[in-house]
Amino acid sequence: MVYHKKGSFTQKEQDLAGFAKALAHPARISILKVLARRNECICGEIVEILPLAQSTVSQHLKELKNAGLINGTVDGPRSCYCINWKAFEKFNGEFSVLFNKLKVQNQKACC
Repeated sequence: MVYHKKGSFTQKEQDLAGFAKALAHPARISILKVLARRNECICGEIVEILPLAQSTVSQHLKELKNAGLINGTVDGPRSCYCINWKAFEKFNGEFSVLFNKLKVQNQKACC
């Protein structure tokens, strides 16, 4: 029987890892930059800007949406997306706490 070790970690650790994983692709960073500049964007416009196929952009949008980093609505053949700033604020705070804890724990001499 397979045992998933993911359950050995706190929900906060899993959430932070999921957030980091969603950001861990340059295409997703580019999509977020486009959305931030325009405040809203239709999927077709993103495809025109990025050097990726429509299906690839859609997959990246799906990953960002599943991670809660963007919100999206579908209006017939058009999809409109925007950044979920509340999620970014939440994770920004949680990463700051994590990094500060790691820094404090590593105040002694190290390599």
